[in-house]
Amino acid sequence: MATKSERASAVMRGLTAGARGDSSVIAELFTDDVSGWSPVMSVSSAVELAIELEDRSDSFSEIELSFVPLDVDGDAACVEWTMTATHSGPIAVDDDVCVEATGRRLTLHGVTVARFAGERICSFRQYWDEGELLAQIGAALR
Repeated sequence: MATKSERASAVMRGLTAGARGDSSVIAELFTDDVSGWSPVMSVSSAVELAIELEDRSDSFSEIELSFVPLDVDGDAACVEWTMTATHSGPIAVDDDVCVEATGRRLTLHGVTVARFAGERICSFRQYWDEGELLAQIGAALR
């Protein structure tokens, strides 16, 4: 079993990879059958998670992340995060361009709750306000 510090670190590394669209750490950090949910995705495997990350790898640049582990106990970890980034590429939904790049700098706040199987994340839930993101890039909610 991973230590509390290792679990918090794994969640933070996973969040960083997600923000940057980097699927290279999926096999190291997540189980093959990982299940996950956020306001913009739902996955039931590491393969699906990798595809989701790669699909949004160009949407944001100049990404800065800060983390505060809120609770790490047993097989769970909860981390609060803040992401600041530049909207430098299109944000797509189901391969249709939803919002073209605006070049705007934005800040998004959220929380991720993860469960572990051994040393790897087997499930996660991310909570953040999609409306806050869309308002900052000047898009209207549909």
